[in-house]
Amino acid sequence: MKAMQNAANLKNFLLRVKDIPVVLDQLESWNKAAGHLLSGRLNLKRIGMSGHSFGAVTTQAVSGQRTPLGAAPFTDARITAAIAFSPSSPKRGSAEQAFGAVKIPWLLMTGTKDFGLVGGGDPESRMAVFPALPSGSKNELVLDRAEHSAFSDRALPGDAEKRNPNHHRVVLALSTAFWDAWLRDNPDAKVWLNGDGPRSVLEANDRWQKK
Repeated sequence: MKAMQNAANLKNFLLRVKDIPVVLDQLESWNKAAGHLLSGRLNLKRIGMSGHSFGAVTTQAVSGQRTPLGAAPFTDARITAAIAFSPSSPKRGSAEQAFGAVKIPWLLMTGTKDFGLVGGGDPESRMAVFPALPSGSKNELVLDRAEHSAFSDRALPGDAEKRNPNHHRVVLALSTAFWDAWLRDNPDAKVWLNGDGPRSVLEANDRWQKK
């Protein structure tokens, strides 16, 4: 726990958000390099970014979140769409200020019991992100009784709920459809997401929103 708390600090946040453009620059270099295994194989006009918990913090920062000053210093315009598993509201400033100018498609996934081990994230703060987003290809999934570990492969210390195998089924279905829609520009995936498709995998008390 101490190691996790020490890792989720401002220094590591800055290192993480600075890593993203470096990785994208390297992918561009490899894509252009004659003889490289990835040469000409990457479609860098459609790049997806995702992360869970602290990874969601990173994802939000590089895909449109603004600071209390109104600037978005870490946003990389090369990112086409993003998924935040266990998203976070800002600790300073309002959610509307932070997320009101996000331009690309976002998918948020959280649970009604999604309390973070570090950082103080709770379901209320995670669910405050979606209402603050502007309309246009924005989606939110809230899994009933899902804890923070629902988006990982195993339980975490302090878990109280029995793991629900349908949660992974839902996460897989919706994330795949989202990537198909916005990275592959698949019209069938967009119809599925915007229609009754998500309800076909959700349980009765799960919530799916779009705008």
